[in-house]
Amino acid sequence: MAEKEKLVTICSAKQIEAQIIKGRLESEGIPVLLSYDSSSVVFGFTVDGLGEVKIMVPERFAEQAREILEVKYDEPEIREDNQTETGEPEPD
Repeated sequence: MAEKEKLVTICSAKQIEAQIIKGRLESEGIPVLLSYDSSSVVFGFTVDGLGEVKIMVPERFAEQAREILEVKYDEPEIREDNQTETGEPEPD
């Protein structure tokens, strides 16, 4: 990130979710800073926002980052007969 570049918070999440979001955005070339207080790491939970991690990106990437995070990925439905919704057997 460029020195003195303004950072904006695009969302907040639990510690593990924040790490996943960070990886997703970085895979798209967006630099990410996670901002959190030590309670989220020490205690491993969030309560009423305490322990939440702020996901921050340079302002110029904020809109792109939000668009990336809006994309939802559907997981194929696994049926009881061990086949996906396409009818193909699940690999062992």
